[in-house]
Amino acid sequence: MTLLLDEIALATARLAEAGVPSPRTDAEEIAAFVHGVRRSELHTVKDSDFDALFWEGIARREAREPLQHITGHAYFRYLELAVGPGVFVPRPETEVMVGWAIETLRAMDVTAPLVVDLGTGSGAIALSIAQEVALAEVHAVEVDPEAYTWAKRNISELGQGRTHLHPEDLAEALPELNGKVDLVISNPPYIPPGSIPRDPEVRDYDPSRALYGSGEDGLGEVRAVERTARLLLRPGGWVAVEHADEQGRAVYLTFPEDHGWRDVRLRQDLTRRDRFVTARLGQD
Repeated sequence: MTLLLDEIALATARLAEAGVPSPRTDAEEIAAFVHGVRRSELHTVKDSDFDALFWEGIARREAREPLQHITGHAYFRYLELAVGPGVFVPRPETEVMVGWAIETLRAMDVTAPLVVDLGTGSGAIALSIAQEVALAEVHAVEVDPEAYTWAKRNISELGQGRTHLHPEDLAEALPELNGKVDLVISNPPYIPPGSIPRDPEVRDYDPSRALYGSGEDGLGEVRAVERTARLLLRPGGWVAVEHADEQGRAVYLTFPEDHGWRDVRLRQDLTRRDRFVTARLGQD
């Protein structure tokens, strides 16, 4: 047993006592970040190379600062994204919606599908689609200046020229693409005003503008996504929008048949909770 592994064991106990959901993983991630190695290489760090900054990172995580703010990056599907204060940290449940979108785009009889990500935040959704769907052209929309800065950084580093960022409001985005888009996707703010997220990492660190939706039910931005998608999509194009698990029925009803929507479906995340709604714009 090395000094670093001993310290990780002590840190794991501290994080567990603080209520951190994955104490061992987080302690190892912080240790790997501080010492510049992979988690699988932690045992190779010499006792003489132990860096006391490890305990500074543990103290921050013990106070429930997000791990991603401490290390400066977040993993999403096959990406490593730069994140920090001012941008929403992408969550694993959103990966399920993105997986659906990627499968749907691959199944289309379209050589170079056109995609719009409304409210891109860090750029996680847009960049994943651009990376995993051959020849896809993805337009990412973000109106918030701080989030825009993070998205610009990630797209600059990872975008490979097929992801385009626009400083526009999702309610009025990209009119020049109206009627041309194959798929619109969004993880908009949807928490009702006055609700308090349970997790300190969300409540105290994620930007409120990325969490709380407008309107009494918090679904003002979801309704805006529906209106914008209806304009952007070509006939037969698809939309996908994320929501909280208890909002499934309300979001489902946001895509009515008399607005031209067909094949509206509630879809679940890996925990079998309602997580996003998909719909196709009718061709009739």
